[in-house]
Amino acid sequence: MLLEVKDLNTYYGESHVLQGISLNVDKGELVCLLGRNGMGKSTTLKSIMGLVRPKSGTILFKGQNIANLPPHKSARLGVGYIPETREIFPNLSVMENLLLGIKKGKFSHDVADAWDLDRIYKHFPILKTRSSNKGFQVSGGEAQMLAIARTLMGNPDLLLIDEPTEGLAPVTVEEVRDVLREINKAGMAILLVEHNIKVALALAQRLYLMGKAKIGFEGTPKDLAEQPEIKRQYLEV
Repeated sequence: MLLEVKDLNTYYGESHVLQGISLNVDKGELVCLLGRNGMGKSTTLKSIMGLVRPKSGTILFKGQNIANLPPHKSARLGVGYIPETREIFPNLSVMENLLLGIKKGKFSHDVADAWDLDRIYKHFPILKTRSSNKGFQVSGGEAQMLAIARTLMGNPDLLLIDEPTEGLAPVTVEEVRDVLREINKAGMAILLVEHNIKVALALAQRLYLMGKAKIGFEGTPKDLAEQPEIKRQYLEV
């Protein structure tokens, strides 16, 4: 198993925002974490990445407990994180943003399937077209593509992606969905937080549904389709 989260408890001050969360992601798997706003989905990703330190529980990544590691050390081990805010550098070019994603020891021309500029441009041709544009000159959809591609330049083993289609036009949502499907088919494991249920169901091999601070359902999209009452309970307002 690539990622195993066991009995994770995270607090914001006195607020117990994650209460015994357990989930896993296998190599090459795309898993979606779904639920209404405020249930703790983003906090789960931040806790895995080390941006928020959990009070208890284990986060095993490739067999190593990373629960108390700072984010840069988890990144060096192979965890890539794409926040909802994307964090593109506005005054750097698209190419410069991409090159900043390279991590020491994670890039090699000798590795056939390494993510380098050539491979990035193959999967994200719009970024090649925009390579000299500054970050502030790209659209929202292009910024999302850039955020994903920059993280891939670090050659991670796992991507944590928070709300990649938030605020995007429908045609751009489809483009981002297709890119995520493509890189997953290329072997990248992904843990995805996504508010767009259609996108999530189109991509996921497995799903976790969160109620308030807890996991309430685990299964496949087919399992969920066969239990409409679960979908109403966790996803419908």
